[in-house]
Amino acid sequence: MLSCRKYRTDASKRNDASKCYEGQNLVHLLKCIKREIELTRLTDTALPHKIWLKQQFSIGVNEVTRVLERMPPIDVKGSSPGHPLTTTRRFCCKASPVEIQAILVASDCSPQWLTRHLPSMASSRKVPLIVVTDKKGGSMRLGELVKLKTAIAIGVKVKGNAINRQIEEILQGKLGRIV
Repeated sequence: MLSCRKYRTDASKRNDASKCYEGQNLVHLLKCIKREIELTRLTDTALPHKIWLKQQFSIGVNEVTRVLERMPPIDVKGSSPGHPLTTTRRFCCKASPVEIQAILVASDCSPQWLTRHLPSMASSRKVPLIVVTDKKGGSMRLGELVKLKTAIAIGVKVKGNAINRQIEEILQGKLGRIV
């Protein structure tokens, strides 16, 4: 079982944004996200629920990895203080690229190697990682968000809706952690 401390240590080595939620902070975080999912779903009822969820989220380690691989890595070495970060594209996609705003990862993944690649891939694309740790099972908590039994990883796609605004508040620390 991967701990929050392990993810924090790895994150500090790579200087990426990684947050760990457990206990009451996790409950508060998941309630806020779930509320935004339900409110956003009420305004957009044209599609069946499962298809709508797949448009909003990348669900599962394979799907999150696939989307991250299609996102261009950010080349920090070639940028200077006066110029914005440049991206290097390895693939030429005809469809509009799908980007992930943040990744929610359950720390109770077994075997652990299933998610070991996600922190480094997310770091190279400057995608923040939110680690979910719970005694009852982080993967079960994440599964509840997307109406599944379990989910090891969920990528929040950039869609410009209330879910994205809620995730942005979480990443900026405006959600207010419970101590």
